[in-house]
Amino acid sequence: GFRASLKGAQGLSKVVPDMVTFGKVIGGGMPVGAFGGRLEVMNKLSPDGPVYQAGTLSGNPVAMNAGLTSVRKIKEKKNLYASFEAKAKRLVQGLKDAASKNDISLQVDVRGSMFGFFFNEKVVKNFDDALKSDTALFAKFHQGMLAEGFYFACSQFETGFICDAISDEMIDETIQAAYKVFGEIK
Repeated sequence: GFRASLKGAQGLSKVVPDMVTFGKVIGGGMPVGAFGGRLEVMNKLSPDGPVYQAGTLSGNPVAMNAGLTSVRKIKEKKNLYASFEAKAKRLVQGLKDAASKNDISLQVDVRGSMFGFFFNEKVVKNFDDALKSDTALFAKFHQGMLAEGFYFACSQFETGFICDAISDEMIDETIQAAYKVFGEIK
């Protein structure tokens, strides 16, 4: 989607994919999807190529208008993606600091508006590393944060997201709650 850039995740790297897919983000949250790719790939589709493609929601005018409106709104906000990433980094660094103060190992990562954290002694680089994380400790953290009024996804294997509505004050309140919860679960 557009959580990392208007070019999707490829906008964060030098990778030029053969094909890309986008889900409901291109419809402003409405049900639609799209794919695209290099000319030699797309030429395989009918009417020029042998592969037929159709969809119930293809070109739905309501979804397309919602998608265009969303893209325009994103483009209107100057430095939106830099703001997302700065907020996400501040949040996860605050969580990491709160965990560290309570002798709890927490690994964090941020890409654009997306963030993740693992209760793990080592940096998580792949799925096998993630599986070595302390899910029981995460469950305690999750329940503690819920009790404080803060919701994180109920699995540490899910990605968190920052949006434009999240203020610095909200991040500060979340970090303060994390200090309290980490102190209670250590």
